[in-house]
Amino acid sequence: MVATPIGNLADISLRTLHLLEIADRVACEDTRHTQALLRAYGLERAGDRLLALHQHNEAQAAQQVVAWLNAGERVAYASDAGTPAVSDPGARLAAAVREAGLRVVPMPGASSVTTLLSAAGCAGEGAFVFAGFLPSKAGERDAAVAALAQEPRPVVLLEAPHRIEALASSLAVLGDRLVTVGRELTKQFEEIATVPCARLGDWLAANPQRTRGEFALALHGAPAAPKTGEGERVLALLLPELPVKTAVKLAAEISGEPRNALYDAALRMKKET
Repeated sequence: MVATPIGNLADISLRTLHLLEIADRVACEDTRHTQALLRAYGLERAGDRLLALHQHNEAQAAQQVVAWLNAGERVAYASDAGTPAVSDPGARLAAAVREAGLRVVPMPGASSVTTLLSAAGCAGEGAFVFAGFLPSKAGERDAAVAALAQEPRPVVLLEAPHRIEALASSLAVLGDRLVTVGRELTKQFEEIATVPCARLGDWLAANPQRTRGEFALALHGAPAAPKTGEGERVLALLLPELPVKTAVKLAAEISGEPRNALYDAALRMKKET
């Protein structure tokens, strides 16, 4: 499973270039795109050594890859850009190869997800949610945004240029919550900006070029709800009668406060008694 550059052709590893050179065959999302990529590195292949494997034929083409592997051939799979099987074809291929008792070897490399997070400054604690592409229908997209309204972890979204304005409209209901938008990451006209969700549409409209290219967005985590003290009050009543985990679970359900924080409070209370 070969990760390929998401823009800048220099973002490829020496290990990946070696693998592409020695592979007997290359399966890929788009043979024309991958042939151009290989040509850029001096690794152009004969047409019969390339296999199109995309969302419309992945199950069938995966069986051809399995047959080649069983015959002792080395097969590389590359999506058009970034890491395969993450909002791109490849997951069913990897599953089919694994189920056949064969080895799936990941070749790490470019990813718009981690590229954006490294510049967004919102995932310092390490936890984030990858939501990928939200639904294209307005009602379903608005419902998905509403479900993320209280998410305390950063949420990474992907979007195509023809839908970015619609996504900005849906995100506007989140008001002052910050979103970092990455446009054309690693490419010549890369832009990264952090704005309130309510202003994302204005940011796009400020320059006609901003609705072009591929987008990754990092929705910053929702601010933690202020502590009410209700959770610890309930804990104090429950702990003398119940095990710690049970008391914490009930206190969280009653107060709506985070379970992890209440668990820490419960341990502190136990030490103090």
